[in-house]
Amino acid sequence: MEDLRRASILLLFFSVGFNWLRKFLGKSRALEDLDNILVEKKGLHAEINRLEIELSEIGTRNKVSVEEKMDMNGFEGQASVKEFQETLSSLKEENDMPWKFWSHLLLTLDGWFLEKKISIDDAKLLREMARKRDVRIRDAYIACKDKSDNEAVTILLNLTKSLKSSGLHIVHIAAEMAPVAKVGGLGDVVSGLSKALQKRGHLVEIILPKYDCMNHDLISDLKELDMTVHSYFDGQQFGNKIWVGIVAGLPVYFIEPHHPGKFFWRGQYYGEHDDFKRFSFFSRAALELLFQSGKKPDIIHCHDWQTAFVPPLYWDVYSSKGFNSARICFTCHNFEYQGVSPASELASCGLDVHHLHRPDRMQDNSSHERINPVKGAVVYSNIVTTVSPTYAQEVRTAEVFVTGGRGLHETLNFHSRKFVGILNGIDTDAWNPATDSFLKYQYSADDLQAKEENKAALRKHLGLSSANASQPLVGCITRLVPQKGVHLIRHAIYQTLELGGQFILLGSSPVTHIQREFEEISNHFQNHPHVRLILSYDDALSHAIFAASDMFVIPSIFEPCGLTQMIAMRYGSVPIARRTGGLNDSVFDVDDDAIPVQVRNGFTFLVPDEQGLSGAMKRGFKLYMRNPDAWRDLVQKNMAIDFSWDSSSAQYEQLYENSLARARKSSRENDS
Repeated sequence: MEDLRRASILLLFFSVGFNWLRKFLGKSRALEDLDNILVEKKGLHAEINRLEIELSEIGTRNKVSVEEKMDMNGFEGQASVKEFQETLSSLKEENDMPWKFWSHLLLTLDGWFLEKKISIDDAKLLREMARKRDVRIRDAYIACKDKSDNEAVTILLNLTKSLKSSGLHIVHIAAEMAPVAKVGGLGDVVSGLSKALQKRGHLVEIILPKYDCMNHDLISDLKELDMTVHSYFDGQQFGNKIWVGIVAGLPVYFIEPHHPGKFFWRGQYYGEHDDFKRFSFFSRAALELLFQSGKKPDIIHCHDWQTAFVPPLYWDVYSSKGFNSARICFTCHNFEYQGVSPASELASCGLDVHHLHRPDRMQDNSSHERINPVKGAVVYSNIVTTVSPTYAQEVRTAEVFVTGGRGLHETLNFHSRKFVGILNGIDTDAWNPATDSFLKYQYSADDLQAKEENKAALRKHLGLSSANASQPLVGCITRLVPQKGVHLIRHAIYQTLELGGQFILLGSSPVTHIQREFEEISNHFQNHPHVRLILSYDDALSHAIFAASDMFVIPSIFEPCGLTQMIAMRYGSVPIARRTGGLNDSVFDVDDDAIPVQVRNGFTFLVPDEQGLSGAMKRGFKLYMRNPDAWRDLVQKNMAIDFSWDSSSAQYEQLYENSLARARKSSRENDS
């Protein structure tokens, strides 16, 4: 009773404070204070990163040795999900946001409770998070700063729903993870999605091959475990050394095979004659690691053909051993690559060729004497995803301007109930013009003059003419492969010059004749005042091009998702893109009356030819040159679009939970 009385007095105190704040500060003053707080927050990123690493170190130090846990027959690998969440919250208590921010938040929460907008249980939960200065409520409250009270209440109540349920244990098995082992977008997705899921309170771990060529400097606390995991391959048992480390705040397990083929000591990630063997070995070893350690994750999420062996191995080999409680999610990031190989090679990792080389399992739909790992993953997984809604539609068709599923459209249609496209996000911490250390001048939507200064700096760096400061600069950063529309990229260079602009291309090609062709173009424009081609990849230069460019060309023939259009908009560069795949889900034409005005953000074309691209570029140049105010409004609107992983990770979370719920329901029905 006494506790209730004290709580009532406390609520009355907060109520008085809340009403005083509303009366004398007003909403505009509160928003102004919040903006000031956000400015103060910029200098704290380094400290937060340090704390994230400290969290990972604590997680590693607290691990019981693998052998001890195996003796206990209950190895979990690290603290429980609940302990993980509490540790994450406590480490973020200090040096995060100033007390003024948390005071505003507490007063707002108590005001909502007194106005009966939230329940006492939700108020208690949210106040406790605010008291602990939890990063999740911090981010949610920041996201509410331009919202109405009702919208803000909804956002924070959604947060309480996710907190009331226990987090999941999710294991990603992949061939790439940025920034330590990255070739393309796959690496970005594995790290970006994992960080977002971790932020939502889930326990996330990643299993990678231990490549000799990966960036070891970006792995914290890398160490070899005093254990060997033996896995089957080619009729024998081979040892695997297991390494652990922290990458971007995430726990990662690295598998080093002790196999005479030295599978991951080749100086490159892909492109070896025996890639099928390399990655089928890795897939088996990854599952063996989970099985021998006694881990029982809720979700095993594998990516692309390199780990597409995991689903059939899990259900055909490991489920009979009692390792069967997880749901399997498979994401294909690009159906162009399916790992199709002779059927006999499947036996190496212990799969039954006779059992799987069938039309309804792993037999390739086009080359019937071969097997298709991606098809097998589609058949055997509980959840199948790809990286955008439009691409998910395209790969189920064979229409003239899309590649379709490269022979898998019938399989994907048959399994359509478990197949969904989710648009990727980008790492908004790594790609943030306001904090980007690669830029000469940081800037925001409210300070576009600094963007112009970056433009001038890049022109000087590359030796381009600065005679006309307002001359539009067109950027293009891409792999020069047929998928990306190399003939249209070439056309964009000449079209830009014809329209009075400047053009910068950053990219290279693994295809010899394409690389040679662009080297010839580069030599032709070697000392040109308005064109520069850099035919290699340079991370720092890519950031500078995003910041300096006014427009960004993405003329892909097909594009599963695409990230450059999102990064470009975040940096104030307006995309000119073909309507395909993820581009169609993220770039909406400025002149399309069928699209709400507030959503329009770029210039698009459908037919992948020079005429279509020219039309979109001409419209972009026209708006830039004739209506600078409208162009500025467009740039500022684009920079405010949320391309983070928040929405995408929530969709994955829902897929995971739905699949687990179906499994629990099925189990109950079988028991009854």
